[in-house]
Amino acid sequence: MATDYDAPRKTDEEMSEDSLEELKSRRADKNSGKVDEDEVEAAETFELPGADLSHEELTVRVLPRQSNEFTCASCFLVKARAQLAEEKNGQSYCVDCV
Repeated sequence: MATDYDAPRKTDEEMSEDSLEELKSRRADKNSGKVDEDEVEAAETFELPGADLSHEELTVRVLPRQSNEFTCASCFLVKARAQLAEEKNGQSYCVDCV
């Protein structure tokens, strides 16, 4: 947003009057304070640190490393061969770690 630095500046009193006017207009709007999301539903989706997840079960199928993939010796992530940056002493490094 452009600012006109040559324009006369408002005093603190004038600024507080403007903000009061804005608050009054917002108060007239009945839907301004309503929240569309149910707080209980939103709270159920958050995972707390240290929560007991022993009853949870993984639904992701884990595959072994494929022939066109390698494991980076620095970050230990399995990456596609297209991300292979270099191989030193029999160890492969990805482009992110080099």
